[in-house]
Amino acid sequence: MGKYYESEVLELKEKYTDVICREIVSFLNADGGTLIIGVKDDGSVVGVTNIDETMRKISDVITTQIEPNPQDEIRSELKFENEKTLIFVNISKGSKNIYCQKKYGFSSAGCTIRVGTTCREMTPEQIKIRYEMNFIDTEYMLKKKSGYADLSFRNLKIYYTERGYHLDNASFEANLNLKNTDGDYNLLAELLSDRNNIPFIFVKFQGTDKSAISERNDYGYGCLLTTYEKIKSRLQAENICVSDTTVRPREDIYLFDFDCVNEAVLNALVHNDWTITEPQISMFSDRIEILSHGGLPRGMSEKQFYEGISKPRNATLMRIFLTMGLTEHTGHGIPTIISKYGKDVFEIDDNYIRCVIPFEPSVMSEYNKNVGINVGINVGLNDRLTKTEKAILTYLIENNDYTADELASRIHVTRRTIERSISRLQKKGKIERIGSKRNGKWSVIK
Repeated sequence: MGKYYESEVLELKEKYTDVICREIVSFLNADGGTLIIGVKDDGSVVGVTNIDETMRKISDVITTQIEPNPQDEIRSELKFENEKTLIFVNISKGSKNIYCQKKYGFSSAGCTIRVGTTCREMTPEQIKIRYEMNFIDTEYMLKKKSGYADLSFRNLKIYYTERGYHLDNASFEANLNLKNTDGDYNLLAELLSDRNNIPFIFVKFQGTDKSAISERNDYGYGCLLTTYEKIKSRLQAENICVSDTTVRPREDIYLFDFDCVNEAVLNALVHNDWTITEPQISMFSDRIEILSHGGLPRGMSEKQFYEGISKPRNATLMRIFLTMGLTEHTGHGIPTIISKYGKDVFEIDDNYIRCVIPFEPSVMSEYNKNVGINVGINVGLNDRLTKTEKAILTYLIENNDYTADELASRIHVTRRTIERSISRLQKKGKIERIGSKRNGKWSVIK
């Protein structure tokens, strides 16, 4: 047959080594290829002596060391040349979107791809895109028909436009998988529509149990991205800060770590089983609880959960949050929470995951004494904000789409008073306008 030369689709190995697993994964993630054992790098044929043992090791790699199982894509055969035996491992392009070495998981070390005559580690972005594609065909959110036939996506389109994406109205719904195979709007579309029937309750209780409710707000019934922004603004307002002025520089201590709570909320939104019901956020006098339904995604272990390995239940929804810059696919969310509060803040059940973030005792103590405290909008800004300005902030946290006329009606002042107050709030850096005057929305700044 002549001399062999390595190429994009041909890899030569003098004998079996553990690196063969990496080579097979690289071919699966590319366009396939052939691995020949018994040929030196320079192309000279040396043959394989321990044939049975080598074939057994190759079989073990294929069946136990690669995820997902690639048996249907690989065929091994013996060939003879110059009275020497060669093993040809013929690898087709993988039928799945991505493969990895099990011991490294879906990381750059585990996911490699054939480029020229070498194996290259895939970037986190490449892994993210390929991994999420595994779920699109089977994702229940894309199949389940919406309860509404007439949906609009004005807010969603504003989000995309603000992020610099050019939208083609003719293909917008198809590109975001908002319709099922029958052409009906699906559950994902309902979650992202301007108006829907999906609530999102934020409840404050007076003590450490649920015996007495002090406040109940519903931030749902609209685009989930808007719901998240409202919840985020509300949590920022609730995050009391105590300042220790006896030290230099001044030390600010917050009621809770906002980044951790924000990660818990994002995980609840993206990984929740929305066919059951919406996630729940409950605030007590000593803690905040974020509960999502459905337990761990299929195929994920608790160990993988704690390590931050991402197996999204709602991959398409996650991709939209990623595109909007609201979350990342680095898997750092859960480890971030654990590094601050430990594993015990998570309660994992077959039907739900609850994250319980305890409040900082020193801040709770100062709050109870009402000494030197900045309580979000309601207390810390009293000396700087008028009654109308505080009312505007409160309403905009609930709904950042309110117009000047709607605010005037709710606060019982004139439109001109609202416009002057909004102008002052903008100058003070308390609110900013996102998007155009006609189609944009307000953002309350912490």
